[in-house]
Amino acid sequence: MGKADIMNFVENEFVARKELPNFKAGDTIKVTYKIKEGDKERLQSFQGVVIQRKGAGSRETFTVRKMSNGVGVERIFPMSSPFIEAIEINKRGKVRRARIFYLRGLTGKKARIKEARR
Repeated sequence: MGKADIMNFVENEFVARKELPNFKAGDTIKVTYKIKEGDKERLQSFQGVVIQRKGAGSRETFTVRKMSNGVGVERIFPMSSPFIEAIEINKRGKVRRARIFYLRGLTGKKARIKEARR
């Protein structure tokens, strides 16, 4: 057994996988996650367009982008994070790419994504 085999075994056996909805780049989602402030915990949500999904297994991440007061804000979430409470899909987008970084250069109506008919 090589080093990679051991890593895969540990990841598959010991990392708890949550059942998250199936989403991809171009979809508009709302991620609700836990925030710890001192000894208190609260829930906060982040709604935006999925720009990319990256990695595989327990190391998979996804990036969500939103506009906040005219400033683009991106946040990277690990899929296996215990702090993610829920992911809600608001809109399915129709894009031709798996990573839509070109969205960063677009503003206003140009930054709209067509809705997919599913």
